[in-house]
Amino acid sequence: MFVIAAEGSVTELTYMSLVGAIGSNVRVHCLRKGDKNSPSQVLQRMEQFLKSEGLRTTDEAWVVVDTDAWTAEDLQSLHSWSTERCNHGLAVSNPKFEFWLLLHFDSGNGAATATECDRRLKKHLPAYDKRVEPSKFPRDRIDAAIERARSRDTPACSDWPRNPPGTTVYRLVERVLAVN
Repeated sequence: MFVIAAEGSVTELTYMSLVGAIGSNVRVHCLRKGDKNSPSQVLQRMEQFLKSEGLRTTDEAWVVVDTDAWTAEDLQSLHSWSTERCNHGLAVSNPKFEFWLLLHFDSGNGAATATECDRRLKKHLPAYDKRVEPSKFPRDRIDAAIERARSRDTPACSDWPRNPPGTTVYRLVERVLAVN
């Protein structure tokens, strides 16, 4: 099982549910978001879940956030949490999660701002409204996005992508798909 706490309430959770549905050997449990979405609040949701439900040794817990207007200190607390245990992870997109979605369609070159990510993604998904339509994200596009993100993450960042555009969401997606 993969437990995911995300900053966003729609896109990240529907996308990760889609990836989890690709195979039958994995369960993706996305923690539903309230009205609080700062990095510390996302981490608090995860810690509350882990305290009440726990994780088996084969389970993984991941926090998914954007860089947004968060400070390095905000993100550092998430990174510290992710390094406490081998089954904790952190996936960060800079500037936003939509950059990860864009990588399913093109290289993402020049999409360093949230506005540019949205504009470019709308070229490929004209009706995009934060909802992820499964038919637009088949396995071959997911694999292409993983490869594009990995090639941008060279050398691999140890915490999160500091300079936009970049994302480490591919690391989580690879882990989920590896189980299938």
